[in-house]
Amino acid sequence: MPSSLRLLFVAVTSSLLLSACGTSLHRPAPVEDRNPQQAKANVPAPAPAASAASAPEVKLPPGAENAGKPGYYTVKPGDALARIALDNGQSWRDVAKWNNLENPNRIEVGQVLRVLPPGVDASAVTAKPIAGGKVETRPLDAKPPVPAASAASGVAAAPPPAPSRETASSDDESLNWGWPVSQPVTAGFDEQRNKGLDFAGKPGDPVLAVADGRVVYAGSGLRGYGNLVIIKHNNTYLTAYAHNRAMLVEQDQVVRKGQRIAEMGSTESDTVKLHFEVRKLGKPVDPAKLLPPR
Repeated sequence: MPSSLRLLFVAVTSSLLLSACGTSLHRPAPVEDRNPQQAKANVPAPAPAASAASAPEVKLPPGAENAGKPGYYTVKPGDALARIALDNGQSWRDVAKWNNLENPNRIEVGQVLRVLPPGVDASAVTAKPIAGGKVETRPLDAKPPVPAASAASGVAAAPPPAPSRETASSDDESLNWGWPVSQPVTAGFDEQRNKGLDFAGKPGDPVLAVADGRVVYAGSGLRGYGNLVIIKHNNTYLTAYAHNRAMLVEQDQVVRKGQRIAEMGSTESDTVKLHFEVRKLGKPVDPAKLLPPR
């Protein structure tokens, strides 16, 4: 082979080798994961979530350990002691005493109150609460309105007797019932819509106690009743006299059957009337079944 041709062949061969080497230097080598389990093991575990802050200690309302037991009542939103006592056939003063309430106007939702006297068998005597309207806030110790002179007769009301805590009747079945007014009944008892009897009348007409007893409430703190008088006759019966123009008795005062206790009016009512209720162990009952024939 001529020397010139040999030199040319060597030059071409060298050029091809250099080109191949240059190409291989710029081509990335393939990556292969030959141990996927180890690869996963090398991935750092997520940091544990921060532990939740410990919940604050919950303070239970007074008497919560008695919730649901017979003879106890759990306070609900809108409740007031006067309404609780009425619905369970008790005086609010007694309920306050049984529960050691320093301020009877301050009870809290969820609080559990004793509504039967200590020592009474709650399984034998159950006071059934009833649904009712909301109660507006009013101090229980507030004095009742000063009795006004009767507009109908023009005669001023006689001063009430001295207060006493004695209950006039102790025998639950020996009450000598009378009528609260002389006017006829205008609306009868209905357990759902009217929990007593209604009587129409004129402003100032006399309202009478239907039996001997003790006044356990005289005020306007129960919404829907206006000026209200409640008399406790014994351990079973209460009577309520609502919408009065004036109240002629005071709380804790002993009254006798037929005694004038209020004047008929229209407080929280569209018309002048007396709304009269009888509660037996706190449950409304039909007064017409207890009052004597006329």
